[in-house]
Amino acid sequence: MINIKRVAKFEKVGLKQFMSDWIDTFGNRPDDIITEIYNNIKLPVRATSGSAGYDFYSPLDFTLQPNQTIKIPTGVRCKIDDGWVFKCYPRSGLGFKYRLHLDNTVGIIDSDYYHSENEGHIFLKLTNDTNEAKILKIKSGSGIAQGIFVEYGITYDDDVSDIRNGGFGSTG
Repeated sequence: MINIKRVAKFEKVGLKQFMSDWIDTFGNRPDDIITEIYNNIKLPVRATSGSAGYDFYSPLDFTLQPNQTIKIPTGVRCKIDDGWVFKCYPRSGLGFKYRLHLDNTVGIIDSDYYHSENEGHIFLKLTNDTNEAKILKIKSGSGIAQGIFVEYGITYDDDVSDIRNGGFGSTG
């Protein structure tokens, strides 16, 4: 049996944070609808014992026309041990069939992002980059992205002590 390191834990962001981010992304909706979406969020899991990737699931039904983009607040955060990073990618099948990609190419979730003022809320910005006029239809609860944990190192002369407080672009 292979001894695989356990280095992280997925959690939901708080309901208040999710509501704020959902409204910021999709506009105002009744609180009970957003609460229902929040209650149905599935935390990322691996499909099999041999899978490296943790699948992220869509919290909503959506359709992406060719060249259309959507930003999705997943409702998920991740507490990651120091020395590890979580890297997000589109699901392989969706990338192959639709050229679906993350707009930042690879999402990098650092261990200190968990402590940001937005609770470390992970967003996915997806684009249907098909060159075959394919329309992508996703149902709530379907896998849309995957992520893997990767160990990393730093240089011998690294003495950074700054602390993060935010997501995209928060580290300069």
